[in-house]
Amino acid sequence: MKHALNPSKIRAAAHRAMALAALHANSSLSTRIARYNLHMAKARSLATKGGAL
Repeated sequence: MKHALNPSKIRAAAHRAMALAALHANSSLSTRIARYNLHMAKARSLATKGGAL
């Protein structure tokens, strides 16, 4: 039995990946942390809204 893909879970995973990529970017520390926090906040919001882990 195949399970349907949960768009919220996919988007949350994508934002977590973007958050990690932001930490490794060639930018100032404040910029990297700001981008990381932005993407992690979006991932947490999607996780609580869509039931994704």
